Amino acid sequence: MKSFIYVSAALLLFGILLVGLREASSGSVAANTTESGSHRPDLEYFKAINSVGPPQDPQILFLLMAQYSNANLQSDGVEFFSERLKQFGPRLTDTQKAVYLSAIGLLRAQHASSVSLLHRVGYVKETIATLEQAKQLSGGHVFVVNWIAGVVLADLPGFFHQQKEAQAELAWCVENADKAPQASWLREAYYHLGKLALSRGEQAKAQDYLRRSGYKDFSSPITLTTPFSEDLVSGHTFAPRRIAEIVPGRVYALSGFEFTEYYFVVSDDRRQLIGIDAGTRPDSAKAAYEALRAYAPNLPALTTVFITHSHWDHIGGHAYFRSLNENLRFYARSNYEQEVGRELDAPGTLGKSFFGERFRVDDVRSFKPDVAIDRRTELKIGRTRVELIPVQGGETHDGMFIYLPDLSVMFVGDFIMPYLGAPFVEEGDLQGLLDAIDIVVEKNPKHLLHGHEPLTRNFASTAMLAHLKLDLSWLREQVLNAIRRGDELAMIQQANLIPPDLPSGNPDVYLPYFLMREHVVDRLYDQSVGYWQADLQGLEHLSGADRAELLVDYLGLSERQLTNALGRMAADGKYELAASLLESSEARFEHSDSVARAKRLIYLKLMEKNQNTDPFKFILYSAKAGEQVPQMPTGK
Repeated sequence: MKSFIYVSAALLLFGILLVGLREASSGSVAANTTESGSHRPDLEYFKAINSVGPPQDPQILFLLMAQYSNANLQSDGVEFFSERLKQFGPRLTDTQKAVYLSAIGLLRAQHASSVSLLHRVGYVKETIATLEQAKQLSGGHVFVVNWIAGVVLADLPGFFHQQKEAQAELAWCVENADKAPQASWLREAYYHLGKLALSRGEQAKAQDYLRRSGYKDFSSPITLTTPFSEDLVSGHTFAPRRIAEIVPGRVYALSGFEFTEYYFVVSDDRRQLIGIDAGTRPDSAKAAYEALRAYAPNLPALTTVFITHSHWDHIGGHAYFRSLNENLRFYARSNYEQEVGRELDAPGTLGKSFFGERFRVDDVRSFKPDVAIDRRTELKIGRTRVELIPVQGGETHDGMFIYLPDLSVMFVGDFIMPYLGAPFVEEGDLQGLLDAIDIVVEKNPKHLLHGHEPLTRNFASTAMLAHLKLDLSWLREQVLNAIRRGDELAMIQQANLIPPDLPSGNPDVYLPYFLMREHVVDRLYDQSVGYWQADLQGLEHLSGADRAELLVDYLGLSERQLTNALGRMAADGKYELAASLLESSEARFEHSDSVARAKRLIYLKLMEKNQNTDPFKFILYSAKAGEQVPQMPTGK
């Protein structure tokens, strides 16, 4: 069966497997943990912060639930949350208790197949009662509680007679879509309503629900409630299409038109329109700009575009904006050419995965600003005061903040992109990021607008950024010390590095630190070691063909053995390990249907696991699986 994903309105979505093949974590080793968590630093991280007290935002609880589910430790998860419910009970509201009970009910449902047949019916009935108790405590109007109940009950065998209740819960979710964290939550509601209709023999209704869900058929092995979408032609988007007025009538934010955000500012004299960044492609820039004009038809002409940094997705649409006004002026950093050159040398095939088949590198190569900025600069555009602030990091060295002091708005681009630069490009500057945080904290803008919608959601508070700076500085020191000891990268990643003050500190830092931790470690390691690394890594240069030769010709790996091993890894949730085996051996079995099916399942499950917690992995795994994810429209 499929998986469940929860997130609060402010933050991430994440996946959980309901029944059948169950996910596990990546096999990392946590420092000072029990045996059951010894290879799961992410799980141990969320256990630590959930043990301090009831989370202010329930996504912290559900992220831990996802870890238990992915690790096939549902029974441990039920025990952990039951203990926390008992421990924190006097401090919890009824709604908070309902959230704990929903998590317990879902993990119990996942664990049901491991319960002996003699006791399974009673166990499932107790699980149903747990979900009903959660609904009663929540008053029947908390979206996530109803959604969990609907999805779980819809997947129960008919023997338990829960189809009508599941139908009612899911129909409530559709009718109350405005209460959902994201429109994408409806994907799973429609899917399960379709399955229920199919079970009743209502073929036309089932197909209509399937169409609304965006799934191809009723046999999808994964659940996607992520707002992310993947399209071969137009590439990745982080959110559904939306136009928001950050400052009513003055500052507009456009999400979901392509890989990056578009921002537009109406000048103080209302005679000029200012753009922030130029998108990835001319066609997507055109779509966004025309949508804005339809939304606010009386806007003035576009006269100025400020570029926060010269990455593909922030300058590739410049030609369209040039076509609107021959007097249009672009402002960018004076060292923009160095960044563009670095992009042009990057692996070209990756751009298609991220930006779609319409992406053309010439749209990046042809960019040239009219005004090059090499120092802090103050100017006025239509009486609007603008401060241009060059920054050294953290993603690129040509970063530039655009600060509008009178509106208390700062556009910061991708300076705190968790990857510290594109993962496939040699860039990124952690110290530059830390220094840039100081600038943001000093200015303390009311509105902090990033280059991508998830960044704006997760890195919105200057107080949080100030605390995060301390934690990232601590992390850097731990990583560099480990490198000096000769620790290999995997050991550092497995060490579950948690700053001593984090669990009892600012809860707003919990997720931002987690989102950055893995990639900060990767980037620091990459920038701090030579091409010969710890444990003799890099001394020899073995290709994929060499590894396939080892496995097939010397160890005698057969097609049947490979598919059996992949199946066992999938059953244990070890999808990263399975993907590694596939990368080493699949070329020798390129005509095998069974290997192809296993490969698709592995990469679909990796998509599911990483949805919204690691969007770049999600993009690459979806490309490996050959899976497109339609963008869910807003509204019913």
